Amino acid sequence: MKTVMYALRLFLCAFSSCQTADSKATSNLDEEKEKKAILQTIENETNCFFNGDYNCWKENFIQANYAFQVWSDASGAFDPKIGWNEVDDKIGRYIEDNKVGQGGSNNPKVIRKGMIVKFFGDNVAYLIWHQYNADKKMKHFIHSTETRIMEKQDGKWKIVNVTALWDRNQTIPMDSITAE
Repeated sequence: MKTVMYALRLFLCAFSSCQTADSKATSNLDEEKEKKAILQTIENETNCFFNGDYNCWKENFIQANYAFQVWSDASGAFDPKIGWNEVDDKIGRYIEDNKVGQGGSNNPKVIRKGMIVKFFGDNVAYLIWHQYNADKKMKHFIHSTETRIMEKQDGKWKIVNVTALWDRNQTIPMDSITAE
């Protein structure tokens, strides 16, 4: 876990060191507009993933050697994938192995809370939040802490990094979590 957090910190430091105080002051970035576009990408990726739509899912990612994805499993272990080829292979197989029926979803309701967005210039953003993922039968939520690093490519925000740490051993009643 320390290795993953260290790598994430290094990645963020590299991006932040490329930006000077003057570049931020002269930027014409409309943060609210860009945040909405980023959230649309995140929503789309989440829906595609939980609905088992592989082609839709991969359209939301930067497909480069610096792409990164890690999540924890039910045992608490984690499985990091570095580079698009590894991410695509792992998640592509996961989506295929966990297909849901037409119109179904592995997690039919997702609620995000406490989202923090930090822009590193006009084309890179870091996000962190708490996420509540409903089970298939909508009986309870499972909490995860999520981060994304986003990069704007050809005018569209895409995901570079997914970190999803799930607390699968503690379920939360459906009626105790409401959308913000």
